[in-house]
Amino acid sequence: MILGLFGNLGTGELLLIGFIVLLLFGGKKLPELMQGLGKGVRGFKKGLNDVKEEIDRPVDTPDDKEEAK
Repeated sequence: MILGLFGNLGTGELLLIGFIVLLLFGGKKLPELMQGLGKGVRGFKKGLNDVKEEIDRPVDTPDDKEEAK
C-alpha cells in the first residue's frame, strides 16, 4: 500500500520533499545521508541476490555425494 503512494509522486512533490529534507538536515549532512541510503540499498540488493542464488542452487542429495567419491 505504501509503495502505491510513492508511485504517484510528480516532479513538484519530489522537489518539495527535497527542499524540506534540505531544510531539516542542512547541506553538510545531506551527502552523508544519501551515502548511507545508497549503502543500504546496495546491501538490500546484495541480500536479495544471495537469497535468489541460494534458492536456484541445486540441492546435493546423498546419492550425488557417493557418486562423486
